[in-house]
Amino acid sequence: MTIATVMVYVDPEQQAEGQVRIARDIADRFGASLIGASAFAVEPPFVAEGVIIKETTADDLKRMKSALADKEQWFRSVAGLPKERVEWRCSVDYPTAFLTNEARSADLVVIRCRQEGTDQFHFIDAAEAMMRMGRPTLLVPDHVPALKADRVLVGWKDTREARIALRDALPFLSKASQVTIVEICTCEEQNAARRRVRDIAKYLQAHAVKCQAEVRVHMAEPDAHQLLRVAKDEDADLIVTGGYGHSRLGEWMFGGVTRDLLNEAPICVMMSH
Repeated sequence: MTIATVMVYVDPEQQAEGQVRIARDIADRFGASLIGASAFAVEPPFVAEGVIIKETTADDLKRMKSALADKEQWFRSVAGLPKERVEWRCSVDYPTAFLTNEARSADLVVIRCRQEGTDQFHFIDAAEAMMRMGRPTLLVPDHVPALKADRVLVGWKDTREARIALRDALPFLSKASQVTIVEICTCEEQNAARRRVRDIAKYLQAHAVKCQAEVRVHMAEPDAHQLLRVAKDEDADLIVTGGYGHSRLGEWMFGGVTRDLLNEAPICVMMSH
């Protein structure tokens, strides 16, 4: 796999440049194109006791489109790449649905981990987008200004999602100076886990990746916290892992490690589902 196109989601009202700069740097690193995407939806009329109190007017819609046009100029200024390598896509649409559809054009999608709000009309649901897009997703905490991806931690679990994540991350792993593969398991599983991570190390080495593998035993703390502690010990600035979850009655239910990494990781996390 190579990275030829990077897509980054931009909240229409955001001022922070972090995830846009990281997406720009990744595009620059791989000689890729950069696509900015942004959207917000028209809210339904607010009705009280059968009376419409507030509804979106033609002027409101005009202001929304103008805001998206202004954000395009902001995005292109932050991107700073040759104009033929930068594209802007926007719509008056539900943000998560819009990004999910547009992601068909990208090899990698970059999203802020935490949004300024949670309503579906103005803000993207990063977790839901990650699960629905069918593309590797780089989740960027607000305070992270750059991504070197020189030392990478792979949180391994012998599942379909982890295998996809490992394959998707190969462009980053092949450029890293050190990759550490970690599987967290029970005491009884240690021998089998060692065999699994040795296989993964051998697979990566066949792709010219410099890596080491280790097995950790479950502790009292959540596995995600243990994984984050290993990342800190290894001085990693990127974690690669599978994204786990399923939809139930219209809501996404996430695995514990996936949920905790989305909410608590202080460094970038690359997930595939």
